[in-house]
Amino acid sequence: MHASALVGLLALAAAATAAPYKSSSAHSSSSIANLKSHVKNVVVLVMENRSLDNLLGGQTIAGLDNPIHNGPFCNPYNVTDPSQGHHCSEAKDYDSVTDDPSHAVTGNTMEFFSQWTPDNAAIADGKLVPNNKGFIHEQIHNHGATANETVKAVLAKQVMNYYTEAQTPVLTSLVKNFLTFNHWHSDIAGPTCPNRFAVVAGTSAGHGSNDATFGTYAFTQRSIFQQLSETNHTWLNYWDTAGGTGPEAQWFAWTKATSNEDKIVSMEQFYTDAANGALPEFSYLNPSCCGVGTTSMHDSGLISDGEAFIKKVYESLRAGPQWEETLFVLTFDESGGFHDHVPPPLATRPDNLTYTEKAANGEEYTLEFNRLGGRIPTLLISPWVNKGYVEQKGTNYHGQTQSYSASSLLRTLGYLWNFEPFTPRVEDAASFEHLIQSSPRKNAPKTLPIPHAFSR
Repeated sequence: MHASALVGLLALAAAATAAPYKSSSAHSSSSIANLKSHVKNVVVLVMENRSLDNLLGGQTIAGLDNPIHNGPFCNPYNVTDPSQGHHCSEAKDYDSVTDDPSHAVTGNTMEFFSQWTPDNAAIADGKLVPNNKGFIHEQIHNHGATANETVKAVLAKQVMNYYTEAQTPVLTSLVKNFLTFNHWHSDIAGPTCPNRFAVVAGTSAGHGSNDATFGTYAFTQRSIFQQLSETNHTWLNYWDTAGGTGPEAQWFAWTKATSNEDKIVSMEQFYTDAANGALPEFSYLNPSCCGVGTTSMHDSGLISDGEAFIKKVYESLRAGPQWEETLFVLTFDESGGFHDHVPPPLATRPDNLTYTEKAANGEEYTLEFNRLGGRIPTLLISPWVNKGYVEQKGTNYHGQTQSYSASSLLRTLGYLWNFEPFTPRVEDAASFEHLIQSSPRKNAPKTLPIPHAFSR
């Protein structure tokens, strides 16, 4: 065979393995039936505060829109005075980012719109769109407004740089072996707790900050935990008792009123249950946060510690007897103030609630929950997804092309366990059940690389 012909055949073979089997289109009866026949256990791990460009910016897999493929992307030091200079995305970020980037509603708004109090009507009409140019401005405003140029350069690197494949060997292996979403956004353009609430309830209930209401069994919204219990499906909320994130099941009045607090258990039990084939139908995992020694990948902790935690979770599932019926969803709550170059899109409001806070310019800004937050790393890990595939945008029930978000998880679980969408946001979300293949793979790695601490 001529060498050029052989190269062509190899290229065709590679293309064939890169595209997943899609049982049918999203929301179709055949794709839903395929999901139900193969997936019996869903494990959801929600990590902390990383954008796609930041954490997966150095991934070389084809199809991922990131800095190493399409960058560099640049931000000015000052959005009102470009003469002060700029920094462009480059390889190598810090294992621990000690200056926490803003992920407040107004900080998030500055990062994406280059202003703290934009015109909401213009945003809703599509006349004002994100330019993703305010990340360094917000970081310097919060941590170095009077700092010298050397300090400002470090602050710029913290929010603009990206991790290499060598810095994140666990994630690199998962990206190469499973399915990664190129367009998955956080549901709330704000901080941790509202986004974690949206993951399990499809709304933040009008909350836009990590206020004291979270963790007090105060919320009356319907959650995935209540839904599953009332329809005779099993669940456990595994959490690291060191604390820092969740446990989300503890946020709902229903959990306490129905004496379901016993379903909130330690992460150590997860490893035991996985080994014994005793995982419930739905496992929701909370890592610890924040600071060095915690596991969530929050910027004040270590990326390498978060990788070690993900490795342990994955290898526990892979070695367990339930692996061949499991879908492991690895995602993040929000983008954490780290740069991403893809503008967050508008989205259906989950309800008629709003959230107002005072911005750094002294003015009040009201978030109407009609737009998504930044892109976040999200992977489907299972023998039922294709190897090394990058999913682009999805489609909602109306056949409209759109980005995925946390509400996509609830939309898909609704198909798996026969429940209606909790909110209009969830109803209009893109689902991903069509990405489940009709036959399992046998070549998923049994172990992942060992991560190591680094400086930058």
